[in-house]
Amino acid sequence: MNVETILKSKGSRVVTVAPGDTVGRALSVLEAHDIGALVVSADRLAVQGIVSERDIVRELARQGAGLLERPVSEVMTRDVYVCEPGDTIAELMSQMTGRRIRHLPVVVDGNLTGIVSIGDVVKYRLGEIESEKDALREYIVRG
Repeated sequence: MNVETILKSKGSRVVTVAPGDTVGRALSVLEAHDIGALVVSADRLAVQGIVSERDIVRELARQGAGLLERPVSEVMTRDVYVCEPGDTIAELMSQMTGRRIRHLPVVVDGNLTGIVSIGDVVKYRLGEIESEKDALREYIVRG
């Protein structure tokens, strides 16, 4: 299984914010869509950064409530790790675990085409394990 398989099931819609949007607006968008991270993009194609709930909470602790009026570009992660449709679940798990990240934008030819979260990866890996279990059970029962 790979990223393309996940996107076929969950869809390729990505919620974004512009670098100049306020942190308060980003929080509203996160809450409205019940998600944990936003890709930062001025044109919804080029990935300029990513901002997560965790990024915002850490900066709130440092800067206080005034942060809510600051632009997202001040708190976003600029060095964004991305993946491609052909990347495997094992590759994603390794990258997410090793880099301690929870979201990977999917990029093709420099354009944003989707996003995969750790929850997506776990869901599909559990599905694979369940299928393997069923196949082994069937093999044992029928011989």
